Amino acid sequence: MGSASGPQRQFPSGGDYAEALQHTHLCFRHPELKGARPELTKLGLPRAISGAFASVFSLTSATSGQRYAVKCFTRHVPDQERRYQAISSRLAQLDPAELSQPWALGFEYLPDAISVGKERYPVLKMEWCEAVTLSSWLDDNHADRFAVGRLADRFEALTRDLAEHQIAHGDLQHGNLLVASDDTLRLVDYDGMYVPALAGLNGTERGHRNYQSPLRGNDDFGDNLDRFSAWVIFLSLKAIAADPALWSRLHEPKGEFLLLTEEDFKSPSGSTGLQTLLSHPDRMVSGLADQVRSLAFQPLDVLPPLAAAVPEQRTTATGTRQTAASRAGTAPAPAAGGLPEWMTGHVTQPAAPPSAGMVVTSPDSFRVRMPLDVFTAVLWPLVFAATALIVVAGLSAPLIGPVVPVAAAVVFTAFARGRRVERAQARAALAQLTKELAGLEDPVKAAERLRKERAKLDAAEAKRIADHPRAQDKVKARYHAQLKEIEKRRVRKQRDLDKKIDGLAEELRRALSKALADKQSAFVRNQLSRCLIAQSPPSGIGQKLAARLAAAGIRTAADFKGYRSVQNTNFNSTGAVLVLDNGRLVGVHGIGEAKAIALDAWRTERVASAKARQPTTLSVTERQSIEQGIDHRRSQLTTQRKAVESDASSSRAKARKELEEAQERLSRENTRAGDRARQQRQEFSRRAVELQQNSALHATLSDSLEAAKRRQRGLSYGSYLRFLYLGH
Repeated sequence: MGSASGPQRQFPSGGDYAEALQHTHLCFRHPELKGARPELTKLGLPRAISGAFASVFSLTSATSGQRYAVKCFTRHVPDQERRYQAISSRLAQLDPAELSQPWALGFEYLPDAISVGKERYPVLKMEWCEAVTLSSWLDDNHADRFAVGRLADRFEALTRDLAEHQIAHGDLQHGNLLVASDDTLRLVDYDGMYVPALAGLNGTERGHRNYQSPLRGNDDFGDNLDRFSAWVIFLSLKAIAADPALWSRLHEPKGEFLLLTEEDFKSPSGSTGLQTLLSHPDRMVSGLADQVRSLAFQPLDVLPPLAAAVPEQRTTATGTRQTAASRAGTAPAPAAGGLPEWMTGHVTQPAAPPSAGMVVTSPDSFRVRMPLDVFTAVLWPLVFAATALIVVAGLSAPLIGPVVPVAAAVVFTAFARGRRVERAQARAALAQLTKELAGLEDPVKAAERLRKERAKLDAAEAKRIADHPRAQDKVKARYHAQLKEIEKRRVRKQRDLDKKIDGLAEELRRALSKALADKQSAFVRNQLSRCLIAQSPPSGIGQKLAARLAAAGIRTAADFKGYRSVQNTNFNSTGAVLVLDNGRLVGVHGIGEAKAIALDAWRTERVASAKARQPTTLSVTERQSIEQGIDHRRSQLTTQRKAVESDASSSRAKARKELEEAQERLSRENTRAGDRARQQRQEFSRRAVELQQNSALHATLSDSLEAAKRRQRGLSYGSYLRFLYLGH
């Protein structure tokens, strides 16, 4: 089984594991864990340290007495067994003598180690380490500047060990860094560790949010995973070493961070913690803070390793690497430009002006006379001579005669000038520069378009940032409204049930009274049914009348319950009818009003006699039967009341799940939008640099074009005539 099971496999909860670990002789097969003694809580249950993906228990082996940390997984992790085998193999290759400190802890991945219910699940058996978390250590030691500074150097040495072996922990934070009694560090929780054998896989987690870059994603999984968190932790330790008061000023008791939180990285300008460190008088503290601020918005693959902050090393007697600056208690000296040397190359510097490339030049004058130029130079004196001869001799029309040879000379000179190589070079240079300039976008228009796009993005981002908390508030408001409705429904139902439960005492009293009354009524009726009229007739009632009464259905005192007087219209006298037990009226011949009264009096005496002898209490059995019925009713109502509470809890859990899903969806959408905005801003920055370069090139080409035009003017017709006779 183990990780070989599909990703849909359900894992037990921490409580399920705790229940199983009460019987380690049954749930484990491994000889070191079978029968091991778990550390217990005050309630006598195995103590669990629970995280997002697992619960960790402390077990002491019954065979060796060795103490282990046993990690029981509560969620599916892709390629879990492959990952741990690769990590275990890589750590086993490390030479302890080459490490700065014994930070690596041994572990063993056991695929089918523990039985929970009918299934078996993998566990991680890890070496137990007697140490405290980094935050707990700082609670006790933050005032010891030397100890904190030494721990900062040891932390840097640990990150250097990891980098030299192409390992990344994946979740460097205060809870996964333990400080042993000798003030050296130990690393725990290797779930998200990267080793070269895992290249190509995705990460299983994104690390503690208060230590990770805002740009870290699920696809970030390589040996550069720890760089941002390393800078954050190193900054915190160095800052506390420089100013111990920062611990109480910026750290919260039991807080899940050292000095800075996720919000400090996402919104540096509004961050109290980061601004405090940026403005700190200690230059190393402020410099490190500025570095962390700049790294927060850079992709992980371009972040510098922490070793860049501590380039000069020495190894102390205890194996701790230190810098010359840390030994002297000072920050590294600033380089040119006011930055510490270790920051040079990692903080953005002003871009160098773009190179103009090869400048296209053209001649601005004619150089060497060619035969055609010599001929042209000789031609003009001959033309002038011929023209003068024509004018003096009057051989042609006054204007046409001189014009023809001069015009011919002008045209020929223009032809000779056009044949000069300088003219061709000038035209080619001008055409090339014009083409290159036309190929460049107008920098003014490009800058305006970039400005508008940036403004549009800024407006969209401002709206998104403002809308996100409102959307969260809306989701929370809906959640609270659901809770309110659930509570109202619960209170209403429980109030109704409580009223019914409270009314059970009265219901019992009424039931007992009714049962006693029913018992007494039955007794009286039974006694009346035994009083036969024929055996002990009332006064004036003979056997004949008794027979008539029996024929009418009245044989005993129980068969009637009184009489009614009636008026006999025929005899103008008063008669009587008897009222049967079922309420029906019956008249009996011979029974007048007097005999009816006597008969009713006889019955009344019998009723009184029976009531005098009727039972006054219920029997124990009768009372228990009624009380059991009420108890059953109470049990039903109590069960219904518990069901109401259970239904309310289920409804609250469902509402909570919907809230978390909605919050996660909003957060995911907001993160994606933020990532897209950061990518867009990076693109804007790239375009701005390109625009700056193009603007410089545009200016250079424009200047070259104007220069080419000026040079071309140096090759004019007049310049050519001057060149013919003066040579320049």
